[in-house]
Amino acid sequence: MKVRFWGTRGSLAKPGPTTLRYGGNTSCVEVRTASGTVLVIDCGTGSHELGVRLLKEFPDGMRGHLLISHTHWDHIQGIPFFQPLFAANHHWDLYAPQGFGSSLRDTLAGQMEYTYFPVTIDALAADVHYHDLVEGTMQIEDISIRTRYLNHPALTLAFRIEVDGAVLVYACDHEPHDRDTAAGTGQLDGEDRLHAEFLSGADLVIHDAQYTLEEYPRKMGWGHSTVEYALHVCRSAGVKKLALTHHDPMRHDDEIDAILARLRGGLNDPGEIDIIGASEGLEIDLHGDGARRAVDATASVSAQGSAEREAGGKVLLVGSSAELHVVAEAARDDELQVVQVEDADAAIARIELLRPDLVVVAADRHLDVLRSLADSMGKGADRQGPTLVGAVSSMPSGGTAITADWLVAPFSREYARTRLRAWLLRGQCRWQNARMPENESARLAALHALQILDTPQEERFDRFTRLAAAALDVPISLVSLVDRDRQWFKSCIGLEGISETARDVSFCAHAIHQRELFVVPDTLLDERFADNPAVIAGPRVRFYAGRPLWLSNGACVGTLCVADHRPRRLDDEEWRVLDDLGRMVELELDQRLG
Repeated sequence: MKVRFWGTRGSLAKPGPTTLRYGGNTSCVEVRTASGTVLVIDCGTGSHELGVRLLKEFPDGMRGHLLISHTHWDHIQGIPFFQPLFAANHHWDLYAPQGFGSSLRDTLAGQMEYTYFPVTIDALAADVHYHDLVEGTMQIEDISIRTRYLNHPALTLAFRIEVDGAVLVYACDHEPHDRDTAAGTGQLDGEDRLHAEFLSGADLVIHDAQYTLEEYPRKMGWGHSTVEYALHVCRSAGVKKLALTHHDPMRHDDEIDAILARLRGGLNDPGEIDIIGASEGLEIDLHGDGARRAVDATASVSAQGSAEREAGGKVLLVGSSAELHVVAEAARDDELQVVQVEDADAAIARIELLRPDLVVVAADRHLDVLRSLADSMGKGADRQGPTLVGAVSSMPSGGTAITADWLVAPFSREYARTRLRAWLLRGQCRWQNARMPENESARLAALHALQILDTPQEERFDRFTRLAAAALDVPISLVSLVDRDRQWFKSCIGLEGISETARDVSFCAHAIHQRELFVVPDTLLDERFADNPAVIAGPRVRFYAGRPLWLSNGACVGTLCVADHRPRRLDDEEWRVLDDLGRMVELELDQRLG
């Protein structure tokens, strides 16, 4: 994977004598894969020169993909000047976070209206397709991409890009959730910990680093990271190389040099992480270690077709405070239904009757209410019901585990509106990743000890998938082994040309927690799977049954599973057949242990 920077400046283009080395154009990064796929991330002013280069390189036309992290002007202002979009023989797919109401095309058309620009979006001569994104996983040609919402006063996505055995993460325009971590010290909790997990093990992270710690107190709520925070989360995540980007327009080249020198000087081990400043024209070749693999091409997070879920939503406010008043105004801006109560008993009753999508508690005066609601709804990944958020003037000590997230003052009405959108869109997505088994390290060690991953097909396993498919009259049957971040198929019927998928779309990752068959009669009626990419696209799985494969040493390494395109239930005889065949697969696997 080859990465090239075309624009590295934040907020405002600032070309001039003091920005020659790191560049003055706003955000734009190009990614090329070994197979020739062209991916452009953000389309600030730096995209103009890239567009000129692409037209010269592909005069007869090309296919390209443009990921837009969010639609603030400095990330899309290059679109009206990106020449490949005006070439009739070019084909481009544009992706950006799904908002409420307006489509991506309408949003981009806004900056090309007659009042602001002489050419409208209808003048684009290329074949252009628009895709609205939510959190999840998708495949673009040979590239696997995972998305995650960032903390910014606009709906913003980070992109984790995996191809050619390497991992690149682009996380631009992001502010620490817990502002105490802006100093680059302390334990990462809550959303900051999840952000670090999203970066985990990446070969290169391109991270927002617009401010220094000294500047940050005057910039709180503006949606950007300190250089100290960027380094802190990347060190915690075991990142190999960090490229600081979105340089403040007031930052001169010499000042960036001084920041880099200070950060490098603070490392205990200089080889721990390579810290660089993103600069225009810089090219980085990522080779990785070959351990990561792409997800199934059917796994798309495109939110097109889900407009019925994007409009509306119910928000329950508990307590009263200045912070909660701002939240109420922000919710009404998006025409959300807002109900406000004063205490925990009233809130619990309202949750039963109203069934809100989101509960926001004025936690400065009602931290006990917040804890009571958290206890009644469950905790962490097991929490049931609406998303629970605390609105506070300062982060309470030891409170990070109570809620899904926090709104910490000061924050603007626009910022609150953005956070509401992210929580609602995330909460409306009926798709749950399986939790990690408590013995995951030992389980993976047992799986790898089999030395079976990535081996050729074998008749001794294929016969069991054939028998399962025939006996249960299903189109899909698999021997699926659940690896660290993928499920790999030792035997596969019904998914031609596919040998693996990402673990986060895997039904089998749920099944390995069971001792008996794991059955989903109708995926569209199951909150864990209704919006899973394998359900809404690709194989369109409506029924799943997985028989966990337990080795004699006590480790569950995968499943013998079947799937269908229609909902159904297993009768007693079908249940016994799948169980018996699973036992036979276990015997075959145990033979590999010697």
